[in-house]
Amino acid sequence: MSTANLLKLVRKKTIDIFLEEQSIGNSESWYSENDLHEFFDNLQECIKSRDPALIYPILDEWLKKEKLGQAPSPVEALNQILFMIYNVAKGELSAEQSQELIGDMLPIYFQAGRYIHQKDINTRIEEVSREQLSLEQLDKSKSDFISIAAHELKTPLTLMEGYSAMLREIIEQKKIFDEHIFLLLNGMDSGSRRLREIINDMIDVSLIDNEMLSLSFQPAWLYKIFNRIKAEYYQAFQSRQLSFEVHRFSGDEILNFYDGERLFQAISNVVSNAIKYTPDGGKIIIDGRRLHDFIEINIKDNGIGINAHDQKKIFDKFEPISEVAYHSSGKLKFRGGGPGLGLPIAKGIIEAHGGRIWVESDGYDEISLPGSTFHILLPLREEPPDQPTANLFEPLFIHKPNRDI
Repeated sequence: MSTANLLKLVRKKTIDIFLEEQSIGNSESWYSENDLHEFFDNLQECIKSRDPALIYPILDEWLKKEKLGQAPSPVEALNQILFMIYNVAKGELSAEQSQELIGDMLPIYFQAGRYIHQKDINTRIEEVSREQLSLEQLDKSKSDFISIAAHELKTPLTLMEGYSAMLREIIEQKKIFDEHIFLLLNGMDSGSRRLREIINDMIDVSLIDNEMLSLSFQPAWLYKIFNRIKAEYYQAFQSRQLSFEVHRFSGDEILNFYDGERLFQAISNVVSNAIKYTPDGGKIIIDGRRLHDFIEINIKDNGIGINAHDQKKIFDKFEPISEVAYHSSGKLKFRGGGPGLGLPIAKGIIEAHGGRIWVESDGYDEISLPGSTFHILLPLREEPPDQPTANLFEPLFIHKPNRDI
């Protein structure tokens, strides 16, 4: 007797048992009697033709039921049916017939299981892709909003700065020397400068997000950038009684082709972060070393440190780790908050140079002050990026300074 005919002998009893157990399990919405007869029709055709693909249409229907919450996994149903066929066959067929039936069904079942798993994987990939696309669209919308908002804010800010300058000029012309008036004007100017810094940061973030940050490679020396930073924050170091040390190291005197202004901005942002999270009387140190094809810059502080779960988060835009209660217009106050753009911009600039930035800290503790160390890895760029730049700065290569300290 053919295997297809053997299946016919156990078909009705198997369906009856399946429906009975399904009913006992209060799962009336699982598979109907029509579903099961259709399945057995397809299974018999698969056995006759040896083509497992003939069972796929009914499996697709079962997958739809599972997705709608109307049935369990088709794999679970297949396994249950196979187990029931085996038990019915033992009672209705001879041992040889039972073995023949199950033997011919197993390859079809194996292919059916593979098909269901592959469909499940494809569905999950599609869902993840849709989610990823939605996230990318959301991120682009946020980036577009930042760019538009920044440029829109520039116009009224320029007007405010202009009116403030005209007001100051009128007061000086009329020789009105009122201390309170100048105090108010200085406050307006200070607020305007801070707002312009934030707007410029927003524009930089938008450029970085859209991979539109352009670099102007020119001769640059790291020790000169460090000296500029020391001068830039001199008053902050004095008012906060912070010790700031720049240690010379092999490689800081090498002429490299970087965007000096952007690199100053990036390192300055890291130093600014160190100032904010180091208590008064603390210490900040810049040192480094030359590696084979890279320069490593280390910016260390003995501040309050950073929790492990925040050490990647701090490089994401608008993700400041300080509490909102500490936010203030004081850019360099201890634990003074901000929009959370300084370190993301630093990361974007350094990566645009082909480098990397990361932080190490033993954790956050306001008592023991574990501190943080920011590592900046920059590739050595001792050759001009193009011929016009090489021609422009040719004298620097004719009289190269001694690189040994």
